[in-house]
Amino acid sequence: MIILGIIEDQAAIRDALSEYLAAQPEFTCVLSTASHEEFMERLPDLAEPPTLVLSDIGLPGRSGIEGLAILRHALPMVEVLMLSVYTDAERVFEALRQGAVGYLEKTTPLPLLKEHLLQVAAGGSPMSPSVARHVTRYFRPLPPTPAESLTPREQDIVRGIEDGLSYKLIADRLHVSLDTVRSHIRQVYRKLHVNSKAEIMVRRQRPLLFW
Repeated sequence: MIILGIIEDQAAIRDALSEYLAAQPEFTCVLSTASHEEFMERLPDLAEPPTLVLSDIGLPGRSGIEGLAILRHALPMVEVLMLSVYTDAERVFEALRQGAVGYLEKTTPLPLLKEHLLQVAAGGSPMSPSVARHVTRYFRPLPPTPAESLTPREQDIVRGIEDGLSYKLIADRLHVSLDTVRSHIRQVYRKLHVNSKAEIMVRRQRPLLFW
């Protein structure tokens, strides 16, 4: 029996998830809440904590991604599967970095969602096709980009991104206009074959360095 918890702020979706999954013989749903804060508050009252949590990302208060580390600290053995309308690379990579075991779109049909949850229980890491595309593109072999292909100013921009600065704060740091920063960012994306700040951050941690 898989002990399940659900965090979803939209009542209709939350009720549909809990009712469907609780009716399946493989699951018992012990906790279903509208926010991460409520989930953590009610967790100590459970006779048996969940072993698998299905969590939204866009929650009121603490986001699903922000709550991942807190949840996994409270329940070290728990597996967390993200269910979200957002499939951009930045959120996907941040969720996976924080310990999510998989990432699915909210449009996933309930029978397929059940199969994905069973995959998690069996040791799998399910992802919707649009999410998997980001991951496979990251691991796709790319031609190395030599250090000299990034200008000193472009390297300054990348360091600003690594420091977690917004485009405006990078512009302030470098004493240039916001449009200038955006222009440099476009060139960095082109040269490093990426499409988001998140991909720059992830690729910076790969064994193959780009600068």
